[in-house]
Parts: sequence; C-alpha cells; structure tokens
Amino acid sequence: MEAEVVLVQGDITEQDVDAVVNAANSSLLGGGGVDGAIHRRGGPAILAECKELRASRYPDGLPTGQAVATTAGDLPARWVIHTVGPVYTKSEDRSELLASCYRQSLRVADELGAQTVAFPAVSAGIYGWPLDDAARIALRTVQATPTSVREARFVLFSAEILDAFEQAHAALR
Repeated sequence: MEAEVVLVQGDITEQDVDAVVNAANSSLLGGGGVDGAIHRRGGPAILAECKELRASRYPDGLPTGQAVATTAGDLPARWVIHTVGPVYTKSEDRSELLASCYRQSLRVADELGAQTVAFPAVSAGIYGWPLDDAARIALRTVQATPTSVREARFVLFSAEILDAFEQAHAALR
C-alpha cells in the first residue's frame, strides 16, 4: 500500500499525528532546527529515552540513514521517530542515505502501527541539501516504499520549502 502524501506549511511540533519524524543528529541528544524544536516542545521524556538508547543500542550514536522511535513526551503525537540525515556534499553522492531516512522512518512507523506520520524536509536545513533535490528524493522515496501508513504529511517550515515540495510533487505525478 502507498501512503497518501499531504504537503502543509507549519510547525511539526503542533501536528496531531501518530508519529513525528525528527531530523536528528547522531547523538540523539537534541540540537538545532527541527531537532531542537521537538526536544524543547516534547519535554524531558524524549531526552530521557534518547539517553537510554545511547546507553544501550547506540553507544556511538544513531547511524546516518537509520531510524529509531521514542515517546513523543508533551507533543500531540504518540511517538517521535528520530532519523539522521546525511550532510550534503558535492564530492560524494549521498542520495541513497537520504532516501534511507524516509524508508527506515516508514519501517519504524509500521512497527509501531502508526497510521499518520509527519515528516520534515530531512537534511534540507543546516545539513545543506539543495531544496529541490531534497524534495524530489523525499517524495519519490515515500511514494515508492510499501507501508501501512495511511498519511505521510510533509510539514514544511516556510513557503519556500513548501513550494519546492509542491513542484517536486507535481513533477512526480
């Protein structure tokens, strides 16, 4: 089955969905951008579970392209799915790692039984991925990945990011 793709401009921390995807850094201990916003709004329960994951399954941090779930704490969602996007570089094609973030996030969502998932534009912020390419990879991967998720909602922070995703979505139809 294929998830219905929905594109909205907004704040991912305000989404009433089963799971919110966090564009995390490998430490899982919070950071800037989406990661910082989710940790701030979600409260200490998210950080506590992230610390537990670091102490057990991921002592060296969550690898790029992988995903893992925690509670959503005080967020309206039930879970946060943390995924680590690749840093963009012209010298190496890391597109497969970026696609893996979306595939692995959907895999974790399926394991949780999540029906609705809110995604940010992974790697398109401080990690420097060009917006049009980030949007194309995100949308193509989510549409091509078999999942039980009914709705994949891309929650995009600005009109510029929303526009890039709308253009990529139209091109894929």
